[in-house]
Formats: sequence, structure tokens, C-alpha cells
Amino acid sequence: MLNNRVASWTIAAALAGGALMQTHSGALLAGALIEPLSHSAAQQPALPPPPESMQPARRPDVIYVPTNEEVVRGMLKLAGTTKDDIVYDLGCGDGRIPVIAARDFGARGVGIDIDPQRIAEANANVKQAGVGNRVQIRQHDLFTADIKEATVVTLYLLQSLNMKLRPKLLADLKPGTRVVSHAFDMGDEWKPEKTEEIGGTRIYLWTIPKK
Repeated sequence: MLNNRVASWTIAAALAGGALMQTHSGALLAGALIEPLSHSAAQQPALPPPPESMQPARRPDVIYVPTNEEVVRGMLKLAGTTKDDIVYDLGCGDGRIPVIAARDFGARGVGIDIDPQRIAEANANVKQAGVGNRVQIRQHDLFTADIKEATVVTLYLLQSLNMKLRPKLLADLKPGTRVVSHAFDMGDEWKPEKTEEIGGTRIYLWTIPKK
């Protein structure tokens, strides 16, 4: 099953958001147990840790915890994703959201992550799924990456990071672009238009307003 990412650097924040404790994520607090990807990807050997030359330019803002396929599909459905959309996943982990967007919804996908090891895993999954003509994986800092062409943006970040990212989303994205977040909202200043419970967690939807 394809999934996506995230939990706090501290156990306290993780417990507050429920990111690490939700069993649907396929991860446990210690010695993370992550459910295998679907298809023959489950038989692929684990990628080794990246060499020092492939370390991120800076420490990632969150640690990688995947989202299960039920939640991924729910996020894309809540955004009304179609073949005409360009789905940007900010902090894409192993690339499962853009892969599912392309494979199952016919959309184009772009995954952005700062961690070279996640980039390598995402590119492997893109190749395995046969969606290389519709998905790009880019190594960038999500706070400085060019996201202007997105029509759907997906997030699995902490509330504090969502709030830090909010000015960029409002400034860079076109009116009508949909933003979907797994587990964390944008604070009181930007209330979601819709929320749904799925797979034991909550997902949130916003639409970029007219400027």
C-alpha cells in the first residue's frame, strides 16, 4: 500500500496530533513497523542509509511516518482530484501520494522532499508503479520550492508547520487551488471548509481564495 509521512520531533507533539500513535499509519512509536508497499514493491530490499554526501541540506522539519492508502485516497477525493489536476505533495516521503494521484486518479503529480533518501525511495516507487510520465520527484525545501502550478496540494505536517507554510500557500497558489491536510489544521486564522473522518484520523480541506 502506498502512503505518506510525518510526526513531531517530540513525543509530546506526536501524541497531541496522534500522528505516531495512529495504527493506520503503519508505524509505532519505537522501532517503527511500516506496512509494505503494494504490488511487487513489497519484495524490494530496503534502501541503505544515504552516504554523507547525500545528507539533507538541513535537518528535515518532521520525521517520516506514512499515511495509509485509505487516507491517501480520502484526501485526493476530498480535493475532488481529476485527470486535469497537478497534485503537489509537500514532504512527499516515498512518493505514495503523487503515485496514487497519477495511477488511480489520472492526475499529474509532483513530490517534494528535502531528504535524499526519501527522494531515492520515491523515484523507485514511481518507476515501480509505471507512472514516470506523470510524476516528478524533486529534492527541495518545501518552504522555498516553486509550487505555483499546483492545483491540489497535500500535506501531512504538524499544525505549527502548516501555519508557517500558510503565507506561502496563499501567496503562491492560484485561486481555486485545493489544499488538503492529514491530521493537522491551519490554526484559528484559516478555518477548513470541510473536514472528514477516515481511517481513524481527520483530514481537512481549504480552497485558495480570490486575491
